[in-house]
Amino acid sequence: MSAGWEIKEGKLCRNFTFKDFSEAFAFMTRVAMIAEKQNHHPEWSNVYNTVHIALSTHDAGGTITDKDHKLAAAIDGIVVSAAT
Repeated sequence: MSAGWEIKEGKLCRNFTFKDFSEAFAFMTRVAMIAEKQNHHPEWSNVYNTVHIALSTHDAGGTITDKDHKLAAAIDGIVVSAAT
């Protein structure tokens, strides 16, 4: 499992905190583009500068699958590239 991700209530979860709402929203937009390409969409919420993401595979009964780990890794790649 990627660093920073935790299993909570049967889902792969992580919170991301940004400088402000604009940065959080830009991150969500980038995640949305990747999720669409992977045809695997996150459950998420945003409050000001914090984005909460919960991943599970609905067509596998809501369990965590390789699809979730692949999307988590791609999301981590966004965070790393934004930090450099």
